[in-house]
Amino acid sequence: MLTAASSIRERVDGLGIGADDYLTKPFAFAELVARVEALSRRAHRALPPVLDRDGVVLDPARRHASRDGRPLALSPKEFAVLKVLMRAEPGTVVSAEELLEKAWDENVDPFTNTVRVTVMTLRRKLAEPPVIHTVPGVGYRFGS
Repeated sequence: MLTAASSIRERVDGLGIGADDYLTKPFAFAELVARVEALSRRAHRALPPVLDRDGVVLDPARRHASRDGRPLALSPKEFAVLKVLMRAEPGTVVSAEELLEKAWDENVDPFTNTVRVTVMTLRRKLAEPPVIHTVPGVGYRFGS
């Protein structure tokens, strides 16, 4: 990741969402070249871990999701929302604002009901028993 965002939180978030490396601007071109060469020496590309909770399996690298062995046909946004919810620590509530921040781009209207609609559709596709729970006034929690 090559960016001007240089706070510790931004670097941790960048690495957490899958960046293999993080270089902030301004940078020395020689350092960029050295980092790219170091990454290219890796025998195998690092893959994000497969998430497996409550019968839901999410493989971000292969963009595959299933529930109790049944494949799920998810839209890109549904997949992204499910990934954010499953990556949260068990029992943690994820706010709608956090979902907007992590699953949509920066141009999304913060007053939209798109999160609610996406979660509703995702719940329907995940079927029973429910694994996405609404915490009124706070957000959503994944898990039984």
